[in-house]
Amino acid sequence: MKIFTEYFRTHIKSLILLAIFFISFSVVMMVFNVNTMVILYGTVICIFVGFIMAYADFGRYRKKHELLNYLKSEVTDTIDNMPVPKDLIEEDYQSVIKCLFEEKRHLDYEKSRRYEEMCEYYTIWAHQIKTPIAAMRLILQSGSKNLPEHRELSDELFKIEQYVEMVLCFLRLDGDGSDYLIKEYSLDSIVTQAVRKYSSQFIRRKNRLNFTENGKHVITDEKWLLFVVEQVLSNALKYTMDGEISIYVEEPLTLVISDTGIGIAKEDLPRIFEKGFTGYNGRADKKSTGIGLYLCRRIAARIGCSISAESEQGKGTKIKIDLNLTKV
Repeated sequence: MKIFTEYFRTHIKSLILLAIFFISFSVVMMVFNVNTMVILYGTVICIFVGFIMAYADFGRYRKKHELLNYLKSEVTDTIDNMPVPKDLIEEDYQSVIKCLFEEKRHLDYEKSRRYEEMCEYYTIWAHQIKTPIAAMRLILQSGSKNLPEHRELSDELFKIEQYVEMVLCFLRLDGDGSDYLIKEYSLDSIVTQAVRKYSSQFIRRKNRLNFTENGKHVITDEKWLLFVVEQVLSNALKYTMDGEISIYVEEPLTLVISDTGIGIAKEDLPRIFEKGFTGYNGRADKKSTGIGLYLCRRIAARIGCSISAESEQGKGTKIKIDLNLTKV
């Protein structure tokens, strides 16, 4: 119905003009005493021919409308299937569209090229920066480990290593999606690797660890799931001082990392997985980037699991990683 209304609206001037011509013709014929039946026959023939022509024109109008609607979804790839213009104005419109399309394609190409160059640069930088980090780690290990300065420098160097890993992860997530190895892994092994990495942080912050091996196996990508566990554990340590961090499994297969830290404000909880969102705790800490949990949510979606949070301010936080494989 809408297409018929639009067709009628676009041809209203022509219809009005035809009506004026018909009335004028009829009046002139009547003034000259032309037989009424002649006028009637002429009117019927004109209406019949006009109806057939209008019906054929409406068919072409509808076909062109449907073709243009189809091209909406294809215009990002090509505009070669544009309908044949019926007059000079339509031809001009199509020329303008083609010019705009070519300009858009050129801009998209330039944007893609620059993005690839940027990703390549930061990937090289992230790998190159690991060399001085490793050198600094060796220098620190050769010094006295009992000095407070040594412990502080080790902690800061550990943070730099974390940030470099986050950069690499961020770049790989927007890659071609080939950096995955999905198979069965021991969940205890993955958790143990993360705990071992943060063992010095547990000691420095005087946090107790409550973790018992569960014997569960998961179908996942070890490297990416390990990154998620490490990020969640890092946050738990960051906001827990002289408390307890528990790691356990809820049936059927949900890994829970719980802490007794400062918790998350109720109004911040729905947004903690958003990119760049730091919330009240992040603003107080002034070092939070709001990237860690955002990456965790994206990675979880890529490897077929989900991540959620429960928290009460002043009492602690629970991060749940549902490892019941849904879709990879």
